Amino acid sequence: MRFIVTSTSLLKNLQQVGGVISSNTVLSVLEDFLFELEGNSLSVTATDLETMIRVKMEVSEAQNDGRICIPSKILLEYLKNLPEQPITFSIDEQDLSVEMSSSVGKYKIGGERADDFPKEPEADNTTSFSIPSIALIDSINKTLFAASTDTIRPAMTGVLFELTPEAMTFVATDAHRLVKFSRTDIAPPAQDNIVVPRKPLQQLRNNLPNDSSELNLSYNTSHLFVDTGRLYLSCRLIDARFPDYKAVIPTDNPFKLSVNRTDFMSALRRVSIFANKTTSQVLLDINGNNLQLSAQDIDFAYEGKEQLTCAYTGEDMKIAFNAKLMVEMLNNMEGDEVQLNLSTPNRAGIFRPIEDNENVDELMLLMPLMVGI
Repeated sequence: MRFIVTSTSLLKNLQQVGGVISSNTVLSVLEDFLFELEGNSLSVTATDLETMIRVKMEVSEAQNDGRICIPSKILLEYLKNLPEQPITFSIDEQDLSVEMSSSVGKYKIGGERADDFPKEPEADNTTSFSIPSIALIDSINKTLFAASTDTIRPAMTGVLFELTPEAMTFVATDAHRLVKFSRTDIAPPAQDNIVVPRKPLQQLRNNLPNDSSELNLSYNTSHLFVDTGRLYLSCRLIDARFPDYKAVIPTDNPFKLSVNRTDFMSALRRVSIFANKTTSQVLLDINGNNLQLSAQDIDFAYEGKEQLTCAYTGEDMKIAFNAKLMVEMLNNMEGDEVQLNLSTPNRAGIFRPIEDNENVDELMLLMPLMVGI
C-alpha cells in the first residue's frame, strides 16, 4: 500500500475528523486514524465509539489498495511541523510499519490492524431528507449553547430535533434557559423526535461547508447519519425522553419591552462586572420607556447602574436575570432590535428578535432570579 499526498491537504482532512478522538480511551485503536485506500481515493476515519467521522480525499500515485490504523497524535504533530510538500506513505501490511518520506527526511512509525478498528453502524431502516448545509450549521449555532452539561439529565445534554412535514424545530435547554428555533424551509418526510448529543453537533458545526450545498440527513431509532458526499458522520442518539418544553413556555406574557440588542448587550456586560460572581444577577427596573440595569456585590461593596431607552407597554416592573446567560442568548440572536415579553417578576421572560424572517421562528426563554439572590 503506497500513495503520495500533500502535507497541508492531509493535515486539514485529519484535523476535520480528529476532533472526535477522546484523550482518555480504553482501547489503543481508538487513538488511531483508519486509513483506507481504494484507487486514488483515500478515506480517513476516526471514532470514540459514540461518534464516527469519515472524510474522503484524492491522492496521487496510489498503489495497492489497503487498510491500516495509524496513531493520530504523532501523525498530527509531524504534519503540523512540516512545510507544505508532497509526502510518500509506504505501508507494509505484514509488519504494519508506516514509512513517511518527504524532501527533508524519512520517518517510520508502527500502525495497528485495520480489522481492530470499530465497525461503522449500519444505516438500516432509516428516514432520510436533504437540508442545506448552512441551514443545519445555523440551527446548531442558535441552540447548542443552551444545552445542559449536567450528565444527570442526559436528554438535556443534547439538542432535540422535532420533525414534522411542515417544519424542523431545534430545542435546547439547561433548565435555566430554553431555546426553540424552527425552520419552515425544511420539510422532513415524517413526524419524529430525536435527541442528538453535543459532541457530534460540535463536529458538524466545525466541519460542514458553510454554504447552501445540500447534505443528506438520515436517522433510525438509534443513530443519526449525515452525508455531504465528502464527509460522513454517524452518531448514537441519546436514548432518553426530552422534557416537555412546550409546557414551560408561557402562553400569556402581555408586557412587551423593545430595546436595541447591541446596546442592551453592551450595558449588561458592563453592569455585570459589578454583580455577585456566583449569581451574575442584574436587576431590570422598567419604568415607562426607561430601563435601568443595576447590579451589586455586597461582599465587596461593588455597585453598577446604567440607563437605557426602551419602548415598553405594560406595568412598571422590577425583574432580575442571570446576566451571563442573558448576554449569551442575545449574542446568539440576530437583528438590531430584541423584544422581551414579561408578565410577573417570578415568571420566565421570552426573548424574540423583532425583525421577521418568513422561514424562521426564534424564541429564547430565561427564568428570572429572586431579587436579592
